[in-house]
Amino acid sequence: MGNLSLIIKREYLARIKNKAFIIMTFLSPLLAVGMIFLVAYLSNLNNDEKKTIALHDVQELIYKKLPNTDQLSFVDYSDIPLDHAIKRVDKENLYGLLYVPALEEDAIPNQNIEFFAKEAPSSFLVSDLEQKISRIITDTNLANAGIDKTQLQQAQTKVNLQIEDFDGQSTSKLAGYVKMIFGGAAGYLLMMFIIIYGNMVMRSVIEEKTNRIVEIIISSVKPFQLMLGKITGTSLAGLTQFLIWLIFGGVILLISSSLIAPNEPGIASAATPVDSDEIALLFQNIMALPLFKISLSFFIYFIGGYFLYSAIYAAIGAAVDSETDTQQFMFPIIVPLMLGIYVGFFTVIENPHGTVATLFSHIPLTSPIVMLMRIPFGVAWWEVLISLSILFASVFLVIIMAAKIYRIGILMYGKKPTYKELFKWLKN
Repeated sequence: MGNLSLIIKREYLARIKNKAFIIMTFLSPLLAVGMIFLVAYLSNLNNDEKKTIALHDVQELIYKKLPNTDQLSFVDYSDIPLDHAIKRVDKENLYGLLYVPALEEDAIPNQNIEFFAKEAPSSFLVSDLEQKISRIITDTNLANAGIDKTQLQQAQTKVNLQIEDFDGQSTSKLAGYVKMIFGGAAGYLLMMFIIIYGNMVMRSVIEEKTNRIVEIIISSVKPFQLMLGKITGTSLAGLTQFLIWLIFGGVILLISSSLIAPNEPGIASAATPVDSDEIALLFQNIMALPLFKISLSFFIYFIGGYFLYSAIYAAIGAAVDSETDTQQFMFPIIVPLMLGIYVGFFTVIENPHGTVATLFSHIPLTSPIVMLMRIPFGVAWWEVLISLSILFASVFLVIIMAAKIYRIGILMYGKKPTYKELFKWLKN
């Protein structure tokens, strides 16, 4: 135990004293926030570009009702033939041409409306044009049928479902989105932690092996202790980094929620943003999440998932002579991690308690990610306990198997191992 604690301490201090670790620990949150603002800014900048669309409206019924906006304007080319209009649009470098055919039997044949452009328009623009034209067509059809548009609009009713569980606790649609975002972010972050720190373990093993330092180390330390010490020390460094991020995130969340207070009903202020109620509701839903349970689950599932995969990473590092030789073994490691992400985003978000989501939250190779995505939606404690039991039992078995490969591979040089040879090492 004395040698193991020394190895853990050595690996832990080597990680946290590294300049890159210190810089990225404090810089990564700022970079993440900066990237969000940068993407939002670039998206707005891209959407600010004004587009001019020519309109060839045979009976000139659509053009008069299409509104010009800051991003979209229309010019009438209905007085010239369609083929000439298309050539003119191309020559004048306009965004495109919208063709609306003549009325047939007092109705606009919307299936024959066409949009001509040099390049395919964005789906958002197409949807916007479809909505605008659909409203005009609908109003025209209502007028032709003698239906009062105003009365029809007054008869329309918007329904907002009040969501409540069987215990009487109220929730909302926004709460579902908040749970989806927090669960997805936690699962993706866990996957990245496993990959990053697992690779650290593998590179450390390869470096000591290629420098022949490992031959000196194992003269006084058992290979199993060396492998376990590397994995544990690196995992503690990862948990330290996450704990720092958690503290920063908690402080920012508390400050943000305290600065934004919900408005009293019926009271408006010129100094208060129009959407302050929605922002306040957003923070209320965030604070209503089981944040402690999510954070604690992240720690536990990180330890389980990290030890499971890092043992494999360490075994691969011991079996090869260079990082280039590891590529043939990386695919089986990445596949279950990516599968967990895809299952999480495409099944957990849609139905967090469905059969597929439940199954993959108990399979040890995917459970750290999938279960972490499910927890914000509410998972019974006994289900989490079963998932953790299967995970840590698998960790124990994988570490034993990895230790066998590590013990033999750490002293072997000059030969690229195959899967067949690795299975032989497992039998020894």
